[in-house]
Amino acid sequence: MKTKDIEFNAEDLVGSVEALADHLAGRSKITLRTKTVSLPARVKPMKPAQVRAIRKQLNVSQPVFAAMMNIPSITAASWERGRRKPTGAALRLLDIARRHPEVLIAS
Repeated sequence: MKTKDIEFNAEDLVGSVEALADHLAGRSKITLRTKTVSLPARVKPMKPAQVRAIRKQLNVSQPVFAAMMNIPSITAASWERGRRKPTGAALRLLDIARRHPEVLIAS
């Protein structure tokens, strides 16, 4: 088995520690230019039955569900009837609610 020598570079180590200290102190922020971040996978479109199942999992009415999602009641009803489809941030929030319903219930 081959072994590979690892070269120790003190400057890289010190630079990394300083960058972490700056971040923790609020002097710098993590951006896509400074850090590689693994982003969550895109949420697939939901069918009306899936939206209804999330609401029923929470055991709430459509108006209460709409209030929890911070959307108009007509929008929640439209999603469940298939007239409209949730997109963007609403789709992400629905996905979170499906996997962790306690998030919407928490005050």
